[in-house]
Amino acid sequence: MKSKYKIAPIANPSIPSGIPFIVANEAAERFSYYGMRAILVVFMTQYLMSPTGKLDVMSEHDAQGYYHLFVSAVYFMPILGAFLADGVIGKYRTILFLSLFYCIGHFALALDDTRMGLLIGLGFIALGAGGIKPCVSSHLGDQFGLSNQHLLSKVFGWFYFSINLGAFAAMLIIPWLLAEYGAAVAFAVPGLLMLAATLAFWSGRYKFIHIPPAGKLFIKEVFSPFGLKTVLKLGSIYIFIAVFWALFEQTGSSWVLQAQKMDRVLWGVEVLPSQIQAANPLLIMLLVPLFTFVIYPTLNKVYELTALKKISLGLFVTVVAFAIPAMIQMQIDNGGTPHIAWQLLAYLLLTAAEVMVSITCLEFSYTQAPRRMKSFVMALFFMSVSLGNLFTSAVNFFMVNDDGSHKLNGADYFWFFTILMLVTAILFIFVSRHYQEKTYLHEEQVG
Repeated sequence: MKSKYKIAPIANPSIPSGIPFIVANEAAERFSYYGMRAILVVFMTQYLMSPTGKLDVMSEHDAQGYYHLFVSAVYFMPILGAFLADGVIGKYRTILFLSLFYCIGHFALALDDTRMGLLIGLGFIALGAGGIKPCVSSHLGDQFGLSNQHLLSKVFGWFYFSINLGAFAAMLIIPWLLAEYGAAVAFAVPGLLMLAATLAFWSGRYKFIHIPPAGKLFIKEVFSPFGLKTVLKLGSIYIFIAVFWALFEQTGSSWVLQAQKMDRVLWGVEVLPSQIQAANPLLIMLLVPLFTFVIYPTLNKVYELTALKKISLGLFVTVVAFAIPAMIQMQIDNGGTPHIAWQLLAYLLLTAAEVMVSITCLEFSYTQAPRRMKSFVMALFFMSVSLGNLFTSAVNFFMVNDDGSHKLNGADYFWFFTILMLVTAILFIFVSRHYQEKTYLHEEQVG
């Protein structure tokens, strides 16, 4: 039976027609996710209510632990999305179906500010946000064939730009809505943006290339010697990337709590602690074109900058970036009130590391994935985010002493992660040298 959708890339040297719909969907979806996430720790420590209408807030360490447990769940769910997309119903239907659960989660948070509402809302969001995650980026890659593969790096860069445009707007607006109008409004607005994202994606259905699910062939390939070898090869890279995420994701937890204790007056205006996170997506939008058109071409003239070398460099930059909040915390622990500009410097370095590690690894994952395993390999990449957050959650939950104190208090907490990152970066040099790259792209059909 002939499909009503295009099922293979058409020979075309320009950008595919479905790309604007994917990018618009991603910008709105990321607004919804990062807007909700930006206020999560503040909500849990200041706004959470009991069923009787009394405050029922969490401690800082508990809030950090649950925050990273939630993010870990979000980035574990891509495995489910990948199996649905590559093996059963295809990427497009998976994205559309799970986006509805995503919307329900946002509205659950808006309607119920108790721990039960938090559990239900975050559960649905983890299912929706995590499930669609490997599908959207691999669906983007599916739009390209051999004739326009040279545009893939540029489009992945602008795809990442759209993510951060949505995140930047959300991280400024949603904390302000929480402070001015309360939790119900602050959680409802991301829900409306997620609904808009779903509609934007649905409206592009006839513009997209719909790669059919491989069904049993997908399962057979994943568990074949070839598939397992691919998983092991990429897994040897992702285990190091997981440590990067263990540090990076703390911009939404430990860095927010640290910002509460700092002088946050910028140009005469006091910035909310959770709004400081907006520095990351703003810097991404500035640094992506800078790296693409200036830094990478310049470095390539003197040094062949492969994907794995970019990642390696980014890991070392992360070490320096995380040492800064460690030094900030040392000042806070001694009764000082350092200015937020120091944390913004750390954001600059950490965002530069993100460009080198995350964006590079996103494209690297797609190109290194066999054709029937695109979403599955993307899910493995996102699993590294899950593992990183799970590790950070464990640090916050399981390093608590019997008397309620923490084994890694104050600056020791930040120095622990800084040293861990340094060891990881050094080990990655030796492992990455033995990785053999091989690119897989979908075949085109004549137009």
